Amino acid sequence: MLISTTSVASVLVAIIGVLILWSNPGRAVNRVVFACSLHFALWLACLSFSVFVPRSLRAISDGVFWLRLSCALAAWGPLDLWVVKETIANGSIHINARWFKRSSGWIAISVVLFVLCFTEYFIPSHSSESQRVRGWGYYFYIGSVICLYGYVLFDMVKSLQKLVGGKRLELQVWLGGGCITTSAILVTMALNAITGNHFYIRLQPVMILVFYAGTAYAVTTYRIFDAQQILRLGANKLVLGVVVTAVAYGIYSGAHLFMPEAVAFLPTIVAALLCAALLRSWLDRKLQFFPQALEVRQAAFAAARRESRVDGLEAAFVNVLKGWAQTDHALVLSSTTGPLRGGNLEISEDSVVLKALREIHWVSPERLARERETPERALLGQFLTDHQLGVAVLGGTPSLAVLSGVGVAASRRPFTYPQVMQLMELTSIFEGAFERAQLSVKMQHTEQLATVGLLGASLAHEIRNPLVTIKTFVQLLPSRHNDEAFRDKFFKLMVDEVARIDRLTEQLLDLASPRTYSAHQIELHPVLRGGLELVAGKAKEKQVELIVALQASPDKAFADASAVKQVLLNLCLNAIQALDVRPSGRCVNVTTRNLPESIELIVSDNGPGIAPEIQARLFQPFQTTKSSGFGLGLAICRDILTNLGATITIDPPEPGCGATFRVTFPCRP
Repeated sequence: MLISTTSVASVLVAIIGVLILWSNPGRAVNRVVFACSLHFALWLACLSFSVFVPRSLRAISDGVFWLRLSCALAAWGPLDLWVVKETIANGSIHINARWFKRSSGWIAISVVLFVLCFTEYFIPSHSSESQRVRGWGYYFYIGSVICLYGYVLFDMVKSLQKLVGGKRLELQVWLGGGCITTSAILVTMALNAITGNHFYIRLQPVMILVFYAGTAYAVTTYRIFDAQQILRLGANKLVLGVVVTAVAYGIYSGAHLFMPEAVAFLPTIVAALLCAALLRSWLDRKLQFFPQALEVRQAAFAAARRESRVDGLEAAFVNVLKGWAQTDHALVLSSTTGPLRGGNLEISEDSVVLKALREIHWVSPERLARERETPERALLGQFLTDHQLGVAVLGGTPSLAVLSGVGVAASRRPFTYPQVMQLMELTSIFEGAFERAQLSVKMQHTEQLATVGLLGASLAHEIRNPLVTIKTFVQLLPSRHNDEAFRDKFFKLMVDEVARIDRLTEQLLDLASPRTYSAHQIELHPVLRGGLELVAGKAKEKQVELIVALQASPDKAFADASAVKQVLLNLCLNAIQALDVRPSGRCVNVTTRNLPESIELIVSDNGPGIAPEIQARLFQPFQTTKSSGFGLGLAICRDILTNLGATITIDPPEPGCGATFRVTFPCRP
């Protein structure tokens, strides 16, 4: 068993070293770890020969020689890890006279220990395979190597205080794991010497395999972890596996006493799955593998609920990212079609950076350092440098793309893979909010166009009347050109009628154009009169009397003129349509009045009113009492007014009193 395990471990360690080099041969750390892998593979091979000498080598030496040689090779282990540490800290290593001078102490100690392994002080000549005798040099050797590894660990801790970013994480993971593994191997050697039990020696190849498998993953993976996260992850999986296995075994042991063995699997599987789900959630909370995950999700959802405009969402999400990453720089870019835009940055749709991000989904400087360099990766690295980003994530759907990026944190620590996953989750929340905002804009524009369609026919009559008047005067002008009174009246009427046509068409075009509403101080009454002028034709066509009493004084409010007009038209047109069931005496009242710190606009009618069961959900989308339309008008009005700091309500229903809507505009921002 020992021969098989150790020999296989030797081959696997060598293969792992080759894979590490192949993954990124241009990286100095990969090359150094490759050399260390070959060294440890050779040590494992000699260790296997020390227990079982192949027939082809029996004439050359016995097992004692291979034991001496394996220990001699192990003496260079601390120097290997020290070289790895230097390479990580400096980014590269150059073997020259200066390097030999700096490493002279390490080399001298390693040489002394190497030579000691072949002396009588290490293993006396009368030692045999059946009865191994170890001299004082053997124990001095073990103590010295343990001290060397301890010094490497101490030197690593000192270097950690000076390093930041990915170098710091690599030093924690590699040398921390390396020192723990090699120290454990030396402890097993000491236990084997004291107890004479070869079980401890059998553990050594397993330890080496575990360490190098972890090292290979740490070197080649783009998923960056720090030492604490690895320990938490390992503890998480270990506890989860042990507890779920124990629960499954206990359930199965008890269940198969009362039911057939095949049936006993069902409650066992159900209990194991339930236990795994509950325990995983509990462990995530206790071990805090995703710190601040809940808080930042709540902040993102709160921002999404608070804002419904794209620019407002962008600013809110940037603040969320700054707080989450503890940085003063973040960006959020989005696009439905065309280039990604956000803040003062724009990325064209055919950009190499955007294409590369679509392939790998997220990027950080640490990830680029571990992967093979390509022209696309180089441009991504330049993009991160130019915009001072520590990580960037691209998410989205076929109809929407969202790019989230945050600057380097104040702690200068790199972003690890769990944090990248959090950023991906935040980006998906951003996607949903941006899609809702884009849909809201489209619905608002659709409602605007529907309003224009309703007003179009009646406005045609309003425009036709002045045109008929102008035409009549033009026809009379040649015969009455010398009549001064006629000319004065004609020119005055011409100017008034053309101005009226221009005003109506301008308001109609303004109503049809897509807009982003923003609140500022306006005079409310002129805006309302312009909107009522548009709806007057429709009211006349439907034989509805418009009763206007604009009584608020002063009438200055914080709102958006186009938004006020859109809301007024929607309420008035709804009221006119509701009066279709009334044969006569139709009227719509439009009133304003002053309230403390606000102005109230009241639109009421004498129609049938709104049923109580519908009134409770009247401002929700797709709620309508009409045979046509989608029931989006009032929901859109509520969203528009909410973004402007205004409110809309409906009075409780009263028999025979119709419907009364109240819109309150703030007088201060």
